[in-house]
Amino acid sequence: MLPSRKNRNYVRVRVPKGTLVAWEYAGERKVSYVSVIGLGGLFVSTPQPPPIGEIIRLIFEVPGGDVRARAVVRDCQPGQGMGIQFVSMVHEARARLNRHMNNLVKP
Repeated sequence: MLPSRKNRNYVRVRVPKGTLVAWEYAGERKVSYVSVIGLGGLFVSTPQPPPIGEIIRLIFEVPGGDVRARAVVRDCQPGQGMGIQFVSMVHEARARLNRHMNNLVKP
């Protein structure tokens, strides 16, 4: 898992296959795979992502518990997925995500 920086505020890391995220948009609940994770957001694989600018709610597991957040769709790639940016997350969830990211980027 190699970190990626590419003019971003946070390091992004490819995650193991099988990492899931449950998300909700427009009253519909879905479960999708995550391919990239960072402190700023995720890339979620889904064939029909919401349009750019839409807000979604999501939950996913990291060691130590779950992470619940609200996010905005920043990149929409129909047939592939969406890049989302976290916009709201409680402090405890942010701390769990931060610990998880620190473990992922250790050499």
